[in-house]
Amino acid sequence: MLSDKDRIFTNLYGMHDRSLKGAMKRGHWDGTAKILAMGRDAIVEQVKASGLRGRGGAGFPTGLKWSFMPKQSDGRPSYLVVNADESEPGTCKDREIMRHDPHTLIEGCLIASFAMGANACYIYIRGEYIRERECLQAAIDEAYDAGLIGKNACKSGYDFDLYLHHGAGAYICGEETALLESLEGKKGMPRMKPPFPAGSGLYGCPTTVNNVESIAVVPTILRRGASWFAGFGRPNNTGTKLFGISGHVNNPCVVEEEMSITLKELLERHCGGVRGGWKNLKAVIPGGSSVPMLNAAQCDEAIMDFDWLREARSGLGTAAVIVMDQSTDVIKAIWRLSKFYKHESCGQCTPCREGTGWMMRVMERLVKGEAEIEEIDMLLSVTKQVEGHTICALGDAAAWPIQGLIRQFRDEIEDRIKAKKLGKMGAMAAE
Repeated sequence: MLSDKDRIFTNLYGMHDRSLKGAMKRGHWDGTAKILAMGRDAIVEQVKASGLRGRGGAGFPTGLKWSFMPKQSDGRPSYLVVNADESEPGTCKDREIMRHDPHTLIEGCLIASFAMGANACYIYIRGEYIRERECLQAAIDEAYDAGLIGKNACKSGYDFDLYLHHGAGAYICGEETALLESLEGKKGMPRMKPPFPAGSGLYGCPTTVNNVESIAVVPTILRRGASWFAGFGRPNNTGTKLFGISGHVNNPCVVEEEMSITLKELLERHCGGVRGGWKNLKAVIPGGSSVPMLNAAQCDEAIMDFDWLREARSGLGTAAVIVMDQSTDVIKAIWRLSKFYKHESCGQCTPCREGTGWMMRVMERLVKGEAEIEEIDMLLSVTKQVEGHTICALGDAAAWPIQGLIRQFRDEIEDRIKAKKLGKMGAMAAE
């Protein structure tokens, strides 16, 4: 269990002062100029050594991503873009950072931008986060007034500007290249890769896009040392992590814990356990709505990190844990997610544009038990035709929950179809 002295986010619940004065009292902005004096390469090496992997879902090593940025400028400016478009259903961790601990993010933006030779950083915040935007903007203004960012940031001789950009509430703008398109004032539609953002990103300049949490933990890692951060969790899955737990638990919450904690311990310790006891657990979506669900047997031994969940054919994603007890109609729950992905598809790629609507309509019939048994395999084959055949990962995100449902609860789908045929639907949850 993570002890209080090792928590990076010291005001996650908003119990303390979130202003610059309060943040400094809790140890933020401490010796930032000294960290910058380490130099670009040393900072990147420390982040690599800490084992930090991207906290936005894909889990790509952060230090490695930073090292793709050009060392010498060819005349184009470089940019850091922070993805605060937290639109994955079930996910609410970055929101807590922005409204209660905004200075961790601002200090992280300065250090990360310096490490990549970027003199400007844009934070792209989702359209629905009105109050969070106000908190963050107030914190940015404080940092400017105190000389921590702006010209000669922290008296380091480095000029750094930070801009907050408000999105318009589109899920697709959480995809890094669609986010860049939106930031440039265009329609939020993903770009083909290559070129990757590190070569040609915002305004055709070298750009790195990172998640809020990935950036906000950097100052503490550098202050306390890479080996401190690497000491938590299993190898290749290191550090502390914010988990957002919702659904059928006694106390839903967002909590900072160490990586590789077991799912059972996470729920028992911080959420007062599953509603109606552990035996009442039916399924868990461990990483936000786009990852396949785990059944109750897998939940018994589930370890909350990238590698274990990948081996279990799911994923850590954004670590948004959605808990479902025995009362849940899982077929209806997955239909609801299918509806979401159909609505949010940008329509650029045919497999996604056509496939998401098709999958949703078949799911609708499965909920009512009106389909044929053969359609289950047909639906599975359509998810395979969508998955991996689109420019961005929205196609995968629409396909995976359905694949997880069929893998884990195929018998339930079949039972519902048979019950409908026999006219015994009264006992089914869908009514």
